[in-house]
Amino acid sequence: MKHDSVAITVTSGKGGVGKSTTVASVGLALAKLGRKVCVMDTDIGLRKLDLMLGLENRIVYDLVDVVEGTSKLRQSLVRHKEFEHLALLPAAQTRYKEEITPEQVKQIVDELRHEFEFILIDSPAGIEGGFRNAIAPADRAVLVVNPEIPSVRDSDRVIGLLESANLDKIDLVVNRVQPGMVRDGDMLSVERVQNHLAINLLGIVPEDRRIVRSSNTGEPVVLDDKSMAGCAFNNIARRLNGERVPFLELEEPSLIHRIKRIFHIA
Repeated sequence: MKHDSVAITVTSGKGGVGKSTTVASVGLALAKLGRKVCVMDTDIGLRKLDLMLGLENRIVYDLVDVVEGTSKLRQSLVRHKEFEHLALLPAAQTRYKEEITPEQVKQIVDELRHEFEFILIDSPAGIEGGFRNAIAPADRAVLVVNPEIPSVRDSDRVIGLLESANLDKIDLVVNRVQPGMVRDGDMLSVERVQNHLAINLLGIVPEDRRIVRSSNTGEPVVLDDKSMAGCAFNNIARRLNGERVPFLELEEPSLIHRIKRIFHIA
């Protein structure tokens, strides 16, 4: 019997916006909430999720091995030692995107649905074959965007492609927001990004230097209580889990506002 499950493709218009970080962080955060989660890396030739989850030394088989019948799906899943509800299906590092088809990815995800409640699919950047593989099995999509004009413009086209594939449930994560730059007019505001793309806002993630350390150590920021980005990713997971969670207040109060608050001035 199948569990109620949802397959979510996390995608972007351009590379380097923090898509894989979002998949690893939100996947682990959902597992912390007790949900059964599989994170699936479809970026064949450029896998990263294993590094971000500290699982790189435990990979034996990968996605292409499953497709070719070299391994069973269960053999290829890498279980997280600390978080028993989380598993990774890694991408092949020395193969090509053309070696698998959208239908094959869909078959694998259908099999994963028997065990997992959330299947988070890390899509390659761009809109070529790997993108089509990643969206084929999806019930919904999460679009990761940086608050910069090139990222927003590329995302516009991705939304069109998602809608053409009959994916009409598309959520927005605005990543690497720097309130000071927004205030100075050097970065787009979240409101401008959301208004331009006209899709549901799922999360706002601030720029956080701890992300770099996290990527290098394989310790996701959702485990770091001092990380604002970690808090934001935990909140995204809670929203996907059906909770109503307010967005983080990223703007630092001005000196005048702090003085008013100290003296209880309205």
